Amino acid sequence: MATKKISYSEAMAEIEEILEKIESDELDVDELAEKVKRVSVLLKTCKDKLTKTNEQVEEILKEMED
Repeated sequence: MATKKISYSEAMAEIEEILEKIESDELDVDELAEKVKRVSVLLKTCKDKLTKTNEQVEEILKEMED
């Protein structure tokens, strides 16, 4: 199955939506594990995007110093 590229803001919005459902007990037990797994995937996506952005900014700053 192909995975759709998701933006950082879309991932964060989905994480927040899932967390709200968990906190308000809107999810039943059958959905809970699936949603927790989805949040872990989204968090990894966000971490990867932040790491890549940080590396790009560091490279730009380094180039500006030269």
